[in-house]
Amino acid sequence: MAKKGTLLVVDDEEIMRDVLESLLSQDGFRVDLARTGEEGLVRMNERTYDAILLDVSMPGIGGLRTLEEMLKIDREASVIMITAYATFDTAIAAWQLGAFNCIRKPFENDQILKTVAAGIARRRGEEERRVLRRTLRTTGDRSQIVGNSAAMREVYDLIEQVAPARSTVLVTGESGTGKEVVARAIHFSSPRAESGQFVAVNCSNIPSELLESELFGHTKGAFTGAVAAKKGLFEVADGGSIFLDEISTIPPETQARLLRVIQEREFTPLGDTQPRRVDVRIIAATNTDLQRAVKSGDFREDLFYRLNVINIHLPPLRNRFDDILPLAQHFIRKYNEENARSISEQLSPEVLRVLESYPWPGNVRELESSIERSVIIARSDEITLDCMREEIVNPLARGTSSASATDSIASLDIARGISFYDEVSRFEIELIRRALEITGGHQSKAAKLLGMNNTTLNSKIKVYNIKL
Repeated sequence: MAKKGTLLVVDDEEIMRDVLESLLSQDGFRVDLARTGEEGLVRMNERTYDAILLDVSMPGIGGLRTLEEMLKIDREASVIMITAYATFDTAIAAWQLGAFNCIRKPFENDQILKTVAAGIARRRGEEERRVLRRTLRTTGDRSQIVGNSAAMREVYDLIEQVAPARSTVLVTGESGTGKEVVARAIHFSSPRAESGQFVAVNCSNIPSELLESELFGHTKGAFTGAVAAKKGLFEVADGGSIFLDEISTIPPETQARLLRVIQEREFTPLGDTQPRRVDVRIIAATNTDLQRAVKSGDFREDLFYRLNVINIHLPPLRNRFDDILPLAQHFIRKYNEENARSISEQLSPEVLRVLESYPWPGNVRELESSIERSVIIARSDEITLDCMREEIVNPLARGTSSASATDSIASLDIARGISFYDEVSRFEIELIRRALEITGGHQSKAAKLLGMNNTTLNSKIKVYNIKL
């Protein structure tokens, strides 16, 4: 296959076919030829082309009709119309039908080459977006990216923008939000998916004295126990992407070596003297505040700025409760398949209310674990409240149990007299504050948790002057 791609030229004039074939072949393309629209359609059914040059005026079905049929076969095809009779109406008709561009004969060679290059770039951009959408649906065994909330749509758009680039990416967010899945989506939506591997490294799981050996490799005898040479993970990822999870945990000496890899694109294995060049995209992740670590001296400032070229922040699940239902349904499908069960994806209002009211401190990973458990232990064909852990069904019980309430009441010296309404108000304030704390300040969710409507809760917050 040609280096630059494969093109189809459809023109009834032999001399024009010869000119275009010579020009495009010399520029590094493979060129297929067709004399009529019908013949061009046969070619398109046989293979996919990076771009198509199509004459407007031809015998048979003609250029515009051929364009329509081509886009039925391949809706992402970049079709460049060529005509000696280019008029405004012809160009408008072609664009309305979906042509990428329209060029008039006679043309300049550079004009053809630039338009073809632009058409190919447009097509490959569409292919990358298609791959991204598929990746977002299918990659990752845990905490897959699913959701339609505004926050997650922003994440999808950012992933789509950065995937084709070479720049380093820093993915931030709490544990369990799906940072590795985002890293995989970036890799598999980029050209690197074809040229190299995706290598994931959890830096916190590797002892600091072994981390450099894991990342950069070593020679035989480089240190006690190095009985054979070992290839480092950067070398394994050459041409692809390396995902450095929990980047904040790497020791200072490894931070210095990592900085050199980013700046110079080379490293030296332990015990070796010859540097090795690599082409690796670094995607790092952390659930801590790296800027605070920089200020405290625990993380190099220059490395932070090298890593933080592009930042993708994953919001916690408690801030995107609109995604809870699609996530739960996704995990029900997944664990139905894994456990040969047929639990309904339709959740009852009671179950959905509980899922949307719980704060999910473990984020998507905790939700997945809970759904997996529910699918396995469900006694009917649907998930009920009995399938869920007690702290999910009744999160207030964790902080305000009946025992603690009883103890509080017992501590009151009623014999001396108390203000009944003051004490009731105190408990109301305590419950409202606890509900708001659990729901991250989300009044609607707090109202659901307390079993009251939004208006009542809002009124009590104002009356008690509860600060959000």
